[in-house]
Amino acid sequence: MATQGKKLVRTPRERRKLRIRKNVTGTVEKPRLSIFRSSKHMYAQLIIDGDHKTVVAASTLDKEVQAAIAKLASKEEGDKKSTKSVLAARAVGLVLAERSKVAKVGTAVFDRNGFLFTGRVKALADGAREGGLVF
Repeated sequence: MATQGKKLVRTPRERRKLRIRKNVTGTVEKPRLSIFRSSKHMYAQLIIDGDHKTVVAASTLDKEVQAAIAKLASKEEGDKKSTKSVLAARAVGLVLAERSKVAKVGTAVFDRNGFLFTGRVKALADGAREGGLVF
């Protein structure tokens, strides 16, 4: 029995994500740094696509990242301890780079996951580069 399905409607971010993922693949030598930006938090992980494994992950929900946010916020003016801030995204990048050193990963391929490369996404990438991760 054949079923008639509706046409799949994708959001612009989903279309950008698929277009990027055609060309970006994580390997053992260069895992894929995939990020996700929700309205409240930032998530980042290094993924080896061939093995379907996550090597390293960090997010604004981690205690270590929250401590890094507080440390960075004490250097800045005003109250920027929010997990929604650019400062929090930079802290996620720094902690991810620190954890990748422990996992002996030095290089990665950046996957912005369909998000535009501005604001928190750019801050996370800059924090990862500052921490020593190369892409």
